[in-house]
Amino acid sequence: MRVVFIGDIVGNVGRDTVKRLMPWLHEKYRPNIVIANGENAAGGRGINAAITRELFDWGVHGITMGNHTWDNREIFDFIDDEERIIRPANLPPGTPGRGAMIVKANGKELAVVNLIGRTFLPPTDDPFRAADELLGDLRKKTKNILVDFHAEATSEKIAMGWYLDGRASLVVGTHTHVQTNDNRILPEGTGYVTDAGMTGPRDGVLGMEKEGVIRKFMTGLPSRFAVAEGKWVLSGVFVEIEETTGRAHKVQLIRVDEDSWIAS
Repeated sequence: MRVVFIGDIVGNVGRDTVKRLMPWLHEKYRPNIVIANGENAAGGRGINAAITRELFDWGVHGITMGNHTWDNREIFDFIDDEERIIRPANLPPGTPGRGAMIVKANGKELAVVNLIGRTFLPPTDDPFRAADELLGDLRKKTKNILVDFHAEATSEKIAMGWYLDGRASLVVGTHTHVQTNDNRILPEGTGYVTDAGMTGPRDGVLGMEKEGVIRKFMTGLPSRFAVAEGKWVLSGVFVEIEETTGRAHKVQLIRVDEDSWIAS
C-alpha cells in the first residue's frame, strides 16, 4: 500500500497548492490513499464544509484535525455525519466527531487515528492511553494504521513513535508547520517522522504574515494574525506499507516549493 500524507494545509494558498500538485503527487508517488491535515485550511483556523468537499473532490481521501478543530463553528454542522474527517481522539468524552476512521480507496483499507499532545497545548486526556484503546480495536480490522499526532513538543512526538512501534504503520507528527529531517523506520517496523511540515505560504511565519508575528514578539501586545500570501510550499510524507504485516518499507519526506517547481 502506498500512502501520501499532506502536512497542515494553511489557508487559500495551501488549498490552491493541493489542487495544483495533486496530479504531480499521483504521478510521482502513485498513492492508493491520500490523507491530509486540514485544521488550518479555512483562513488558517479550522475548516468548513465547502473546503472539506473541495479537498475530497481534488483527491484527498481522509482529513485529520488538531487544536484548531473548533475554530470554524460550521464544523459542528457536519463532523458527526462526515466519516472521512476525524478530530483528536483524546478530547473529552461527548465531544462531537470521532477520533479514528477506516479509509477505503482504490481497493485498499487504511485505519487513521488522530491524537493531540498535552505539552504546551491546552489540557486533554492522555494520548498514550487513547492510542492503546483505539489501536487495540483497529488492529482486529486491519494492521495498516496511520497515526497523526498533533503535538508541540518533539519529545512527546518521539515518545509516541517509540510507544507505538510495531503497532502502527506510520506515526507522523503535525502542528509545528516545520518539516523535520528525522524520517526513519523504527525497529519493529513503524515509520516515523516528528513533523510532516506545512502546505501553504512559504515566506510567512508558520503560514502567517510575518509582520504581525514579528510585532507581537517585539512588543508583547496582542496582534491579529492573517494568513500570508505569496509563494507556496507543499510538505508531507510518503510511506510504503506491507499490507500483510502493517510494517513500513519506506518513509520518504515530500517537500516542493514554488521556486523548485518552476526550476524543474
